[in-house]
Order: sequence, then structure tokens, then C-alpha cells
Amino acid sequence: MAFRVLLGQFMHETNTFCKRVTDEDAFRAFYCHEDDDVLSALADTANEVGGFVDIARARGWTLIPTVATFATPGGMVTDRAWDAFAGRILDTARRQDPFDGVVLSLHGAMVRRDGTDGDAALVSRLRDILGPDVPIAVTLDLHANLAPVLCDDAEIVMSYKTFPHVDMRQTGRKAALALQRRMQDRMAVATTIRKLPMLTLPEGGRTDSEPMLGLMALAARLESDNANLLDISINAGFSLADVPEIGPTVTVCHSGAQMAAEAAADQVAKAMWDARNAPAEEMLTPPEAAQLARSHDAAEPLVLADPSDNPGDGAYGDTTSLLAELINGGGDNILFGALCDPASVHAAQQAGAGQTAQISLGGHFDAGFGGGPLPTSALVLALGDGRYVCDSPMWNGVAQSCGPSALLRIAGVDVLVTCAATQALDMNIFRALGVEPLHKRVIALKSTQHFRAAYAPVAHRIALVDGGGLASPRLDRLEFKHIPRPIFPFDPVP
Repeated sequence: MAFRVLLGQFMHETNTFCKRVTDEDAFRAFYCHEDDDVLSALADTANEVGGFVDIARARGWTLIPTVATFATPGGMVTDRAWDAFAGRILDTARRQDPFDGVVLSLHGAMVRRDGTDGDAALVSRLRDILGPDVPIAVTLDLHANLAPVLCDDAEIVMSYKTFPHVDMRQTGRKAALALQRRMQDRMAVATTIRKLPMLTLPEGGRTDSEPMLGLMALAARLESDNANLLDISINAGFSLADVPEIGPTVTVCHSGAQMAAEAAADQVAKAMWDARNAPAEEMLTPPEAAQLARSHDAAEPLVLADPSDNPGDGAYGDTTSLLAELINGGGDNILFGALCDPASVHAAQQAGAGQTAQISLGGHFDAGFGGGPLPTSALVLALGDGRYVCDSPMWNGVAQSCGPSALLRIAGVDVLVTCAATQALDMNIFRALGVEPLHKRVIALKSTQHFRAAYAPVAHRIALVDGGGLASPRLDRLEFKHIPRPIFPFDPVP
């Protein structure tokens, strides 16, 4: 039997403290594919949709694609954007039934302008349209702030197991295989969830170190011990969202094994709670980072990563504190990026490649987080449209855009400046403008963890820097009003 399966992807991680709202244009600017273009653009890529397509081809499904879109994390999602993309998925469900199943790629931390959960709302409305008998499979980012109600409306809920996220395609395959079993065998499938009273797992749940290595090993062992446990996922949560759904969760997708699923969920949740005080990697100040850069003389590059201004966490991507220190005392042959500043890109375009532009660089969104504008003279090395195709383990083969961009030289630092806030997790964002990162002595990035997929294998050393941006781990600078209390680390939790 050829099953008819609805396919959609609508992903956003919302930082509710970010003043920059996320509108329809933000999704279309990064990547947005509609109808049959979804399959031609994302099949055979390291994306959840690639995993869905793998199983659809193998099992002879008829896929009905709707939309596949992702916006760089930022402020709350506008009604217009939600209506455009969630509405496209819902309209197809209304007009083209019957469907045998649904595969959805969501983030799990989308917040709409009214403060409500955008992912849960989409799945709930889809359930209302399709009725109780059509199974829904959902894949999530490891940083989901997962609403328990979503696991009531979707039988199959599975998340990435890696951070950096290099298993998106595998997650899509796993969820699609579970959907195949559900449609073919008509077996009962459900997802059990446990939520913890904490903001996030240590270091955002990075999976290349403890405590997440041990937590993931425990989850994998429990899953392998019982064939009826189809998946155990750990969501680290996303701390920069002032929402009731905040916090880490464990989900257990199972086939008729409710008691075993609950026992496994409880065991993993306890281990997650016990790991709440695990130490974090040391973070340098910008002056300390510049001193380290100045002394670096190894053949392989030193990589400095500033998580505080990571666009992947919804920060503005335009802080100047680290850049100013590197210009003033970091030495030469340094690559920095990406810094979001459309006005400076425009000034570089007006000057032209090979010319000098007088600019006021960065610090425009909120000077209270990471430093104000940096008045400077910059040599325009190159100009581009910001389009590139990823070739790192994360998002391999996926075409993306950071908007019109410029490569500027300021003293000994080459700075990638973009019109869209974009995490430079893939080296091709630099290569698109003719610069080879591996030829640089120091590479400074606005990123938390995803950069490691591309840069860790080639770096002499990686050092983290707190540049004071919006995504700094110093959460006491933010005013939370809507999170549940008590909650760790703000309150004593029984």
C-alpha cells in the first residue's frame, strides 16, 4: 500500500528578550522552499526532510510537501509569518485529505507575538483537522522547550541526539520509520514526557562533554533494552525564552509499553536533575582573548567563540567588545564573523571593493549588550550576495543566505559583515567572499557550539569568550516574568 503522507518544516528558536521580531521575510531570507521545491532542495541533504525522503523512497510513500523553512533564532514570530507557513501546512491538510500520516520538522521553542507556543499550536490545529486516527510524527531540535500538550497531539516525538546537530537526517529517518510501522501495522504508539524545574541543562546540553555524554549513554542503553521503546530523547531546553514551557525534558516514544516508558523517563529525568550543577567550560573576557590571540603562533588556527552574541541563540550578532580588543591588541591575520550590520554593508557597497569606507560598525541593536558602535576606517576587500551551500557535517548540502555581505579589513582583522544575523558555523560563509579560514592565524566566531562541527577538527585550540551579548550565560541580567517558579538556578527547588 502506498501511503499518502503530509510533509512540512517550520522551524524557529525564539529568544523572547530579543527586540528584533521574526517576520515572514526572515524565514524567506535564510531558506524557504515550497511545494515540490521542498523535495528537490532538501532531499539528499543533512536535514530532517532528507531523512523523511529517504524513508518515503524506500517504502513507496506519496509525499505531499507543503513548506520547508527556517529562520535564524531571534525575537518572537509575527502572526503574519505564522499564518504564512503554519497556515500553508494546515490548508493542505484541509484541502487534500485523506492522509495516512504526517511528518513535521519543528524546533520546539517557537514563541508567537502573543507569548504562546507556536509549535504546539500548529500540531494542535493539525490534529483538529485530521481527527484522532491520522498519526503525526514530529522531529524536534535538542533545544526544544517542549510543551507536554504537543505529546498528546502527536504520537511520535523525537529529537536530535547531537549538539552540534549533525544527526538531523538520521532523526528524520527514525521518526519516519516509526510512522511507517504505525501506518502499516496499526500499532498503538505514544510519547511519554517528563519536564524538569530548571532553565536548561549545563552548557545547553553540549553532547561532546559531560554531563550530556553520560545522559545520552543512559538513554541509549534503556532504549536498546526494550524493543517497544522506539526512542528516548533528551531536550536540553532553551533558557532565553520567558515562557511557561521553558526547561529540559525527556521524551520516550513507545509502542504499547506505557509502564516501561514511564520508568525510563523517570530514570533519565532523575539523572538530568542530578547533573544540574555540572561545571561549565571557562570563558575568557575580551581582553584575555586578545592577549591569547596575540601570543598564538601555532600552524593551526586558534578559534575564539563568543557564545554571548550567537545569532543561533537569538542574540543580535553585532556586539563589538571582542572585535575592538582584537583590533587594538590581537595581532594580525585574524578572521572575525559574522557581524550583522546592514548599514555598514551598504557603506561598503557604496565605496566599492578595493576602496576605504568610513563606518560606524556594530552595536546598533542594543549597546547595553556587548558594546556600542565602533567608528573606524575599513578597507573593502570583497562584496557578495551572502549565498552559500554548507559543506560541514551540520546542514551539509543545504543552501543558505546571510544576505548582502562585505569582507572588511580593519588593522589586522578581516571582518565578515552581513545584512542578516547568521551564525558562521560553516566555513563556506567566508569562502563565498574569497577568504580561506584555514589560512588565518586566529578565527573569531559568534557561536556557542555548532561551529565545532566544522572547526574543532582543524583548530589548534578553542577558547570561549563572554563578550557581554544578549545570550551571555549571565542570566541574572534578564527579567523573567512568565516562567514557572520555583525553578533552578534562580530558586531553591525541593
